[in-house]
Amino acid sequence: MTAVTSRPGPPDLGPAAGAAGRDGFGRLLRAEWTKFRTVRGWVIGTVVGALLIVGLGVLTTSNSLCGIQQGPTSSSQACPAPPAGPGGEWVTDESYFVRQPFGTMGGITVRVTSLTGLYSAHGGLAAGAAGGSATAGMTPGVQPWSKAGIIIRASTRPGSAYAAMMVTGSHGVRMQWDFTHDVAGIAGRVSAAAPRWLRLTRAGDVISGYDSADGTHWSLVSTVTLPGLPKVSPAGLFAASPGYTVTSSSLGGSSTTGGPTLATVAFDHVSRQGAWPGGRWTGSALSEGPAGNALSASAQGFRQAGNTLTVSGSGDIAPEVGDTDTIRQALTGTFAGLIVMVVIGVMFITAEYRRGLIRTTLVASPRRGRVLAAKAIVLAAVTFVAGLATAAIMVPLGEYLLHENGNPIFGVSALTWLRIVIGTGALLAVAAVLALAVGTVLRRSAAAVTVVIVGIVLPYLLATIPGILPGGAGEWLVRISPAAGFAVQQSLTQYPQVVADYSVANGYFPLAPWAGFVVLCAWAALALVLAGMLLRRRDA
Repeated sequence: MTAVTSRPGPPDLGPAAGAAGRDGFGRLLRAEWTKFRTVRGWVIGTVVGALLIVGLGVLTTSNSLCGIQQGPTSSSQACPAPPAGPGGEWVTDESYFVRQPFGTMGGITVRVTSLTGLYSAHGGLAAGAAGGSATAGMTPGVQPWSKAGIIIRASTRPGSAYAAMMVTGSHGVRMQWDFTHDVAGIAGRVSAAAPRWLRLTRAGDVISGYDSADGTHWSLVSTVTLPGLPKVSPAGLFAASPGYTVTSSSLGGSSTTGGPTLATVAFDHVSRQGAWPGGRWTGSALSEGPAGNALSASAQGFRQAGNTLTVSGSGDIAPEVGDTDTIRQALTGTFAGLIVMVVIGVMFITAEYRRGLIRTTLVASPRRGRVLAAKAIVLAAVTFVAGLATAAIMVPLGEYLLHENGNPIFGVSALTWLRIVIGTGALLAVAAVLALAVGTVLRRSAAAVTVVIVGIVLPYLLATIPGILPGGAGEWLVRISPAAGFAVQQSLTQYPQVVADYSVANGYFPLAPWAGFVVLCAWAALALVLAGMLLRRRDA
């Protein structure tokens, strides 16, 4: 007979053993939490970091005063906010508008044969300051985003909904609507040898834009819906030319010059289809108010000769951009709070090395990677809660103080507000974990704190202080360094159809908010992997 034997398999750990393993890591987490909360210096430091964020935010916003005084004896008034567009965003809405009433069905077609412009070579309002022509002393030249074409508006009120087909100085034909939307059509500049045909059609609330190079073969650029468009709306021709700026940077400072510009466009073959109750064109300069960026109304206007119209306009129809980030002002103390959290993160591990307690910790839990993971989880949880709470307090408080001091408040959506508040807590948490990992690698408090602060703070400073780094070097540094994580606090939007100083100093980061945060997370993850490897291989 042949004996049948069986090889014993691996032991069945069963649910009890699995629970013990999980309970073992839970006990490790509780042990690290106990260490943290029983060291008064770390608890006090966390509170101090949170108070610094709130305190510096209050100091900045309470001392940010904005007022306009109309005359030497008049009282100061709060700075006016730009008009709001259909989506609630701030907008610039200045142009010269030649119009007629337009019904719910029909369209308008034009041919554009030229687009020329003027600007002030010396900056400022060259215009009739000395009583001369409003364009005296200006230099011929078309701005890249000078625009002219046909438009349908809900009304002439600044910020009202619209859809437009246009030619531009350097960006070809575009269809734009409601300030923030932009779709490209035929490329190239318009001229008598290369005219552009534009068409807008309306069917109720639906607007369609077309372009053509010959007036025979048409291409649809886009179709949009403008909800609530009145049954009779102003429609017709427009011209606008945004102001320009020239920025010169030197070490520690920068200077900006610029001024308004003017665009002049020639239309012919103007034809209207459908319901147009009026029979004559009327024109006027649409301006957002005395603080606008357009030339005076006397520099703008239109001329009609038969079926040919020449329109000159100044200003822009576009989103408002600039350094208007009120949330950034409210969270200006994040830097100071982050530095404190970095120190706590380093000390959370280096203090055990300095006192020799790390040996006791590793004897109690020989699996060193779990020890590092437990420390990272506890540290991240504490700093995240502290950052979340301070941001949730400081953002509305800072906006209230800015509003009380006459500052217009830049509105953001609820999702953006939530992302900034949560992101601030996550920013502090990941920075603290990065500091923990670097502290584990270097085992020296001063060296680890210096490395982390230099890695996070220095790139940001180099990118924001003018004249230190050439060209876009500062932006690339913020892209690849841990400082990219600050992008999670950005509330401003960069628009390709608006020329502006989209710099880190003005609150515009080269990476999207969560993309920048991912860069910081990647640095922390790499540091944790290295720290775990060295913690396993080196003697305590």
